[in-house]
Amino acid sequence: MKIGIISDTHDNLPQIRKAVKIFQREKVELVLHAGDFVSPFTFSEFKNLSCPLKGVFGNNDGDKLYLQEKFKGIGEIYPAPYQTKINYKNLVMLHQEKLIEALAASQLYELIIYGHTHRPDLRKVGKTLVVNPGECSGWLSGKSTIALLDLNNLKAEIIDLAESL
Repeated sequence: MKIGIISDTHDNLPQIRKAVKIFQREKVELVLHAGDFVSPFTFSEFKNLSCPLKGVFGNNDGDKLYLQEKFKGIGEIYPAPYQTKINYKNLVMLHQEKLIEALAASQLYELIIYGHTHRPDLRKVGKTLVVNPGECSGWLSGKSTIALLDLNNLKAEIIDLAESL
C-alpha cells in the first residue's frame, strides 16, 4: 500500500496543490497529515485527492470543529495522538515531537508520523520507522517537502516539491 505523508501545510494552497498532484501521480491509497492545516479553506485543494485523508490537529490549527466539518467526505481529522492499524501495521501519528523518542523506544509501532519541526526526519529505530515529511508550506525553511511511503516494506522517501513536478 502506498501512502502519502504531509504536514505543516499552513494555508499554502499552491504547495498543497503540488503535493496533491504528486499523490495523484503516485497513486497513493491514503494520505496522512501530521497537523497544522491551519484554516478550513485548505479543503479546497485536498478535495482533489482520489483517496481518503486522515490527519491530526497541530498547534496552529484554528477552528477545529469547522476543519472537521469541511473535511467530511475527504477524510477525518483527529486529536493527537491518533493510533490505528493499517494492513496489520501499528501506527501512531501526532504533531509535536515531544514523545517521538519514547514511542520509538517502546517498539509498539511499526510507523510513527509527526510534524511540527518543519524539518524532514526519516529513520529507523529498531523495527519502527519514524517519518516527519518536513513542511509542505515552505514558509519557515524555504523548502517544501512531503513523503511517500510503501507500507508493505516500510520504505519511505522525502520528496522536494520544487524538484518533483
